[in-house]
Amino acid sequence: MTTAVAGKGLEGIVAANSGICWIDGEAGVLSYRGIDIHELAVHSTFEETTYLLWNGILPNELALREFQSQLSLARGLDFRIVDMLRGIPASATPMEVLRTAVSALSFYDADEKDNSHDSNVRKCYHLTAQIAMIVAIYDRLRKGLNVVPPDRSLNHAANFLWMLNGVKPSETATRTLDLALVLHAEHELNASTFAARVIAATLADVHSAVTGAIGALKGPLHGGANEGVMRMLYEIDKAGADPVEYVKNMLAARQKISGFGHRVYKTEDPRATHLRKMSEQLGKDAGIPKWFEYSRAIELYINADKKLNANVDFYSASTYATLGIDIDLYTPIFAISRIAGWAAHIIEQLDDNRLIRPRAEYIGPPYPAPYIPMDERG
Repeated sequence: MTTAVAGKGLEGIVAANSGICWIDGEAGVLSYRGIDIHELAVHSTFEETTYLLWNGILPNELALREFQSQLSLARGLDFRIVDMLRGIPASATPMEVLRTAVSALSFYDADEKDNSHDSNVRKCYHLTAQIAMIVAIYDRLRKGLNVVPPDRSLNHAANFLWMLNGVKPSETATRTLDLALVLHAEHELNASTFAARVIAATLADVHSAVTGAIGALKGPLHGGANEGVMRMLYEIDKAGADPVEYVKNMLAARQKISGFGHRVYKTEDPRATHLRKMSEQLGKDAGIPKWFEYSRAIELYINADKKLNANVDFYSASTYATLGIDIDLYTPIFAISRIAGWAAHIIEQLDDNRLIRPRAEYIGPPYPAPYIPMDERG
């Protein structure tokens, strides 16, 4: 049997059949279940988008209400998880906390070892609700604030902001975060999604698969670019520097500018199109336009000088900053959204499972290599 030889990082290799997401990197197309991301960004919500990803079709009104109800009812954490969060070392990062807490959730799931379709969907409801709760609760605990109980009357985005800040969010803030969650919800076989499918294929359990996905997302080559963007913008502001001159100096010093270029897209990342508009409008509404203005000046320069386009991370940084969210929560918020896609892939994998076991192209010494006795080795 002839096998395709993979490039580094499995470049160009098709590793699975999936009906969840289609990307055309040359044309800058991203679609969930065949629906263009631009359509979803304008018309959909995180709950509706998640239903689409899990079920393959858009819900009717009754189905959407039931989905929203099930997701809101899943907003609960065993008190022992909250107690664990209270005892986390101060040196821990939110992504480390999220990874560990999601793993611990399996202790308190009565159906942990049930890999039936219905059981897996139920677990995905709970994980989608619980990941957002963990991030919000841990952030309040580390700041010495009281835990805010969930409000089941709010949608997913609004409830997260409520539990994070302890005040009901504005319609603008809610819609902004909701749109960000839609845009980040799914992206085919990225590193974390592939990790989740590999783990799910072993029949480990859903919690293990999601824990592995979070572990992959924690790596700076996958998640975290928007954190780098915002740190750069803060440094520019602190120095009172011109953003373009600051970036020119960074490039002269051979420093990487986060938030540009993409492994898949050869044109503009379609998600960046909406995040740019969102960052601009939110900055105007909040009276804090500078983060967008810095970002736009940098984007225009990098595009003209380096022919690189902004990716999804570039404008999500200024968006989250304007919402008052701490930098080290940016990647956890990515997970709050991407659990929708991870869950869809885990369900799809387990519905028609086969252990994922690729081969490697051997490039070592030719066979048979001799075994050299100890006294003859150099």
